[in-house]
Amino acid sequence: MSNLGFMEKLLDGIEVEWLSFGEIATIQRGASPRPIASYITDDENGVPWIKIGDTSTGSKYVNGTAQKITNEGAKKSRILKKGDFILSNSMSFGRPYILNICGAIHDGWASISDFGDKLDSDYLYHFLSSHNVQNYWLSKINSGSVSNLNADLIKTLQIPIPCPEVPDKSLAIQRKIVEVLDTFTELTTELTTELSARKKQYNYYRDQLLSFEEGEVEWKTLGDLAENLDSKRKPITSGLREPGDTPYYGASGIVDYVKDYIFDEDLLLVSEDGANLLARNTPIAFSISGKTWVNNHAHVLKFETYAERRYVEFYLNSIDLTPYISGAAQPKLNKRNLNGIRIPNPSPEEKVKIVATLDKFHALTSSRKEGLPREIELRQKQYEYYRDLLLSFPKPEIEEGVSHG
Repeated sequence: MSNLGFMEKLLDGIEVEWLSFGEIATIQRGASPRPIASYITDDENGVPWIKIGDTSTGSKYVNGTAQKITNEGAKKSRILKKGDFILSNSMSFGRPYILNICGAIHDGWASISDFGDKLDSDYLYHFLSSHNVQNYWLSKINSGSVSNLNADLIKTLQIPIPCPEVPDKSLAIQRKIVEVLDTFTELTTELTTELSARKKQYNYYRDQLLSFEEGEVEWKTLGDLAENLDSKRKPITSGLREPGDTPYYGASGIVDYVKDYIFDEDLLLVSEDGANLLARNTPIAFSISGKTWVNNHAHVLKFETYAERRYVEFYLNSIDLTPYISGAAQPKLNKRNLNGIRIPNPSPEEKVKIVATLDKFHALTSSRKEGLPREIELRQKQYEYYRDLLLSFPKPEIEEGVSHG
């Protein structure tokens, strides 16, 4: 798709005017009645109280709130209607959301209202999400001219309005651009839904394949299945690390790159300490290959075959390790407890079959080089590329040389 060709055909000689938000919309800062606790209510007739926590990453809408405030509190706040926009001026800085409800907004928000005759809401959403706009906010904050994303700053942002003198035609052009961009976002949404379903499927098959009854197979301790290479680990403080290309591993993965290496083989690392041992936000067992350096926050295990290593990796990531972990404030899986973890030990042939099946699901659901995560990442980049391309209307120079083109 050619930016120039698409825009020429779409605009067909129509002028595009850049107008500031202050000219075409009502921009306001949110307001929190004080003390807020005295205005929170369980009354079903209360007013939805919109806070940062009521938004979710990946969604462009605010569909509901965790709390409500009294009508008296709402009068002391800023009441918005469905279809209005809010922007965070603190966390998730500058991220736009469209209200699917009427409600009052916390003072951590700024709002954009009363633009309906000039702007299509989806067009505005894509525009506010663009890199150009995010860079504009940052340029102002970094220059020191403002300290946060306040109403006065938002008013200065310029937005392209095609054919502003003929509102119906202008909105039709905006919706055509939205139609193009939505094809990318819809595909990303479909892929994300597919990924969620595949992850559930993967977890189901993993649990099925790795579940054995007592007596069905022999059980061995991890210490009997693997050679422990912890004695070869060498921690290096950050100030003493010589930069290089070798991955330097810690409890949860790569933490740096160094010049030299300790290992040059296929190994399994298992977290030795850290909150993730209990939280399990990332895998506590993960394979490494080639030249590597490992510090003393990850156990190092060596296996005779690929299937043995991957089988244990899948199994450790699927079970509750709490019985083997000591310490609450500083969770730790020491070497003795690690070696004592009991693991079902089917035949080598059975392990090969199990690993082959789980490898396929893992690649589909987790690989950044292939599978759905890679596809989603590519589609998101494609959307961002065309979004910034389609919204790069020619424009005159603006203040301080900040350009959206």
